[in-house]
Amino acid sequence: MALALSILDQSTIASGRGADAAIRESLALAQYADRLGYARYWLAEHHNSDSHAGSAPEILIAAIAATTQRIRIGSAGVMLPHYAALKVAEQFRVLEAIAPGRIDLGLGRAPGSDGRTAYALNPAAAQAGADRFPAQVQEVLGWLGEGLPVNHPFAAVRAQPEVPTRPQVWMLGSSEYGAQLAGYLGLPYCFAHFITDGGGAEVALAQYRQSFRALPDRLDAPHAALAVFALCAETEAEAQRHFSSRALWRLSRDRGIYPPLPTPEEAAAHPYSEAERQKIERMQARAILGTPEVVRARLEALAEELGAQEVAVLTPVHDPAARRDSVRLLAGAFGLPGAGDQAPGQPLGQPPGQP
Repeated sequence: MALALSILDQSTIASGRGADAAIRESLALAQYADRLGYARYWLAEHHNSDSHAGSAPEILIAAIAATTQRIRIGSAGVMLPHYAALKVAEQFRVLEAIAPGRIDLGLGRAPGSDGRTAYALNPAAAQAGADRFPAQVQEVLGWLGEGLPVNHPFAAVRAQPEVPTRPQVWMLGSSEYGAQLAGYLGLPYCFAHFITDGGGAEVALAQYRQSFRALPDRLDAPHAALAVFALCAETEAEAQRHFSSRALWRLSRDRGIYPPLPTPEEAAAHPYSEAERQKIERMQARAILGTPEVVRARLEALAEELGAQEVAVLTPVHDPAARRDSVRLLAGAFGLPGAGDQAPGQPLGQPPGQP
């Protein structure tokens, strides 16, 4: 079975461009990925961040669903503890009405923000203190069409609009917690490899397979995906140049600072300490980047090693054209059906032949 190829987008804010530009770039890249033949386009959720503009993936999903034809669109994810399960189910039923059979609902437990912001998003949940995440997931599944238990206090409440299709619900995570819950509930699972650089992936995916239960209306067997940083360019040197932006950004992230993504020129001018240079060398050694053939081989090897059926690539690059070229080159390496129809240098969001 061929490895399915998808995109994860954090709506990265780039140095010198505003958050509004990041949102428009996400919309344009999703339309381009649709034409190339990618399987899915997933939007991340972050709050109170100078790095990422995607605070409301459900709104971006709606915009993308209305302007694409075939690609699946979803969240990676909705951070469920911030919200009422009924409201999330209603939002994704609306999305199913917009694009029937093309919506994914990825659910996560992490705050996607700092503690103060998480509290501001849902003070009541923070004050309660109890972890209701497993119960919330089951409530979402119930309101999406499986039904709530007859003794549930809200069993008589119906999530609207009632539509004939359902979103595909995924569990997301970077630890054993989400993996075990996904297995127990019989859901597909995506491991956030890009957060940990792979740390814990083998254990989490083994836990997922070990805990998996086949349940009615869900999966018959485990189905795993990896969300992975990957960057393609025509040459190794060009890939390394664009990677320098992420490397410098990662140094800031590891200090708890989340700035806009710097340019390669800003990265080249940064006064690195010896310890920082060594850290970047280790990043480069682990990073999946280079020419399309190299990147494809490494993604396939990683997926085979960890037993994943899909990969979703995250490619934060300062130059939108370089990001677009990475997406196009990788599509070509995987033989996606629309890869041969897209010319280099075409502006994002515009089909070939249009000015």
